[in-house]
Amino acid sequence: MLLAVRGLGARLCRRDRSGTGWATIFGRALDRTGTIFILALAAKLVDGYAQPPELFKQTIDFIFVIASVIQVAVWVREIILGFIEHRTGAGEHEALGSALGIIRLLVTIALFAIAAIVILDNLGVNVTGLVAGLGIGGIAIGLAAQGIFADLFAALSILFDRPFRRGDSIAYDTTSASVEAIGLKSTRLRAITGEQRIISNKNLLDKEIRNNSRLLYRRGKFALGVVYQLDPARAADLPGLLREIVEAQGQQFVRAGFVGFGASSLNFEVEFDVASADYQDFYNARHAIGMAILKRFNDEKIDLAYPTQTTFTAAPDGRMIMPYPDVQKVAGVEPVPPAPPRT
Repeated sequence: MLLAVRGLGARLCRRDRSGTGWATIFGRALDRTGTIFILALAAKLVDGYAQPPELFKQTIDFIFVIASVIQVAVWVREIILGFIEHRTGAGEHEALGSALGIIRLLVTIALFAIAAIVILDNLGVNVTGLVAGLGIGGIAIGLAAQGIFADLFAALSILFDRPFRRGDSIAYDTTSASVEAIGLKSTRLRAITGEQRIISNKNLLDKEIRNNSRLLYRRGKFALGVVYQLDPARAADLPGLLREIVEAQGQQFVRAGFVGFGASSLNFEVEFDVASADYQDFYNARHAIGMAILKRFNDEKIDLAYPTQTTFTAAPDGRMIMPYPDVQKVAGVEPVPPAPPRT
């Protein structure tokens, strides 16, 4: 029966195509059932009915304790590691290969250390001193390598919480980059400027991370300034005109309107959403909308403003004068005729 259960585990592993599902996790644990444990358990079951000699019974109990504790440690190890791989997924498992190798080693050491203590305790050995020694040694190691353990637990946090994955585009502080690899101590990023940046897992998780790969949309905005000579009625129609331009490009219009009086312009702005997380798609859409605004404004004879100044010349008594006889007359200002030439 126990051999049949072990065979069931192998069938569960073959049935799960994902390789990280719960069927594979438990199937792999069952498949790791050892032959020595099967024989020891079978002997223990028969022991209760066969009434063997006392010495033989003690031998069976001794072997059964060792085999069962080790077997439970193996089952727990496979379930823990399978759960970690299930949480990370197949692709992320490859990216975190080095980190998972260390995690696998630490889990194995911890479980078999506990198993050794349980075996010794069941065999009548006083393990109080051993447990105290292991505790003191663990504290010393933890204090000496607290930086490494902080990054290790940060790597575990990335594994389980999954704020980002390999290939995601993220941003923090003034850095924008894509995730190349997530290691035991550090994460390697490829910045948009081309260089590789390496940051410790703990420092990275302490920052506010923006995962641009999970954006529902990207929002763009244009600030526009038109000349003060624009007719107020036409200025009032600008938000509707900007809406037509954005929607004609197949993008989502958000809002547009007048935002203030500038030194040389009437200031408007338009906001729009591009339904894509890909920055190149957003870049292309923003370019198309900008060119469409420029063309439409040219067609509508709407002049975009640029910084300008008009200089007026005044006589010593404050009267406005026009020293240049061919200059265009300014409305409301009577030019002073030029003085007759001296002889």
